[in-house]
Amino acid sequence: MQYQALNPDFLSLPLTGNAEAGHYLDFQHEVREFADKQCPPDIRARVRRGEKINRDLFSRWQKILYERGWAAPGWPKEYGGTGWNLRERMIFEEVMADLDCPPLYHHGLGHIGPVIMHFGTDEQKSHYLPRILNASDWWCQGYSEPNSGSDLASLQTRAERHSTHYLVNGQKIWTSHAHEANMIYLLVRTSQEARKQEGISLLLVDLDTPGITIRPIQTIDGWHHVNEVFFENVRVPLDRLVGEEGKGWQCAKYLLERERLPPASVSQLLRQWRRVAQLLWESRHQQHDSHDFATLNRQLFQLAAQIKGAREMLASAIDAIMQERQLGAKPSALKLLCSSIAQSLTEISLHVTGPVGTQHFLNTAHEQTETGLWLQNYLFTRSKTIAGGTTEIQRNVVARALLGA
Repeated sequence: MQYQALNPDFLSLPLTGNAEAGHYLDFQHEVREFADKQCPPDIRARVRRGEKINRDLFSRWQKILYERGWAAPGWPKEYGGTGWNLRERMIFEEVMADLDCPPLYHHGLGHIGPVIMHFGTDEQKSHYLPRILNASDWWCQGYSEPNSGSDLASLQTRAERHSTHYLVNGQKIWTSHAHEANMIYLLVRTSQEARKQEGISLLLVDLDTPGITIRPIQTIDGWHHVNEVFFENVRVPLDRLVGEEGKGWQCAKYLLERERLPPASVSQLLRQWRRVAQLLWESRHQQHDSHDFATLNRQLFQLAAQIKGAREMLASAIDAIMQERQLGAKPSALKLLCSSIAQSLTEISLHVTGPVGTQHFLNTAHEQTETGLWLQNYLFTRSKTIAGGTTEIQRNVVARALLGA
C-alpha cells in the first residue's frame, strides 16, 4: 500500500504548459514505458531501498540505455548522444527517478565527456567518448588534495614535461569511485611561474599505470566510495593532455559549472521525498506513539514546497541555457538548496527509525537492512554541504552575484 496523504501534484509533470505540451507528454510516456519494461527488477529494488549503487549495476543499466540509443541524454547526436533539449533531459531524469532506475554515472557522461567534446583533440574524442557511452571506461575525478579543497587552484600535484611524456608526482584525496574506476581525469601543476590558476593542466590517466596507489578512506556511513590516490613517478603520454598546457583551469571551471546544475539532482530529491513519505506512513499505521507525526508531516510538506522551488529554479536555469543567457549564481543557489533538502529528508527518516535504525546499522556489520539503510543515507548526506563546493563557498558566490561585491 502506498502513502497517499502527502502527494504534491508537481512530482511528475512536464515542464511546459504551452503548445509543445503534447510533445513532452508523449515523450514522457515513451520514457516511462521503456524504463518500466527494461530496467532490471533487481536494480530497481536496490535503488528503491536506498542502497549504494556500484559500478556493476551502473554498467548493466548503462549498456541497456546504450542499446536503446539513450546512453547520453545530455550529449549532441554527433557524439553519440540523443540530441534531446534540456526540457526532455529533465523529463527523462524525473521519469527514471520515479521508477527507481539508477541515475546516470556522472563522472563520464556529465563531467569529463563534455570537457573532451569542448577542449579535446579529434583523437581524444574518437577514442574516449564511445568508451564512456558503452561503459568500457569508468572515470573518477582527480581534483582535491589534502591542502587544496575549496581553494582548488592551490593544488600541488606536479607534472614535469619530458620528450614523450609527463612525469606525475603528488596526491589526490576524497576521490570518489577511484577503487572501481580504470581512468582518472587529473588536474596537475605544470608550471610554478605563472599565476596559480594559469599553471594548471588537465591529463587523462589510466589508473593501472605503474606508480599509482589507491587507498580507501573509511567514512561514517559505512560505505566505501572515497579514496586517496598517490602518484609516484607516473608516466603519462603527452597526447593525454586536454586543451593547452597551463590552461587546465578553463577545463576545470567548465566542468564545475555543469557539475552544479545536474538535471538529476532535483529528480533524486523527488524520489527520496516519496521514500520518506512512505516510511512515515508505515510508521504511523504501526502506531508508534512516540513519534510526533503532526510535526513530521508539516516538515515533509515544507520540504515538498522547497523541492517544487528547486524544480522551478532548475527549469529557469534550463530556459536560460536554451536561450543562451547567463546563469549567474543559479547553479550555486540550486546546489545549496538541494544539499539542504537532502539532509532534511534524511533527518526526518532518522526521527522515524530512531534507535532501531541505529542498532540495525551497528549490529549487522553494515549489512543492507532496511532500517540500517536509513541511517546510512542520513550519514551519507552529511557530505552534501561539502562535496562539489562547500556551503560557505556557494553562499559567497550567491552573495557576490546579489550584492555586486
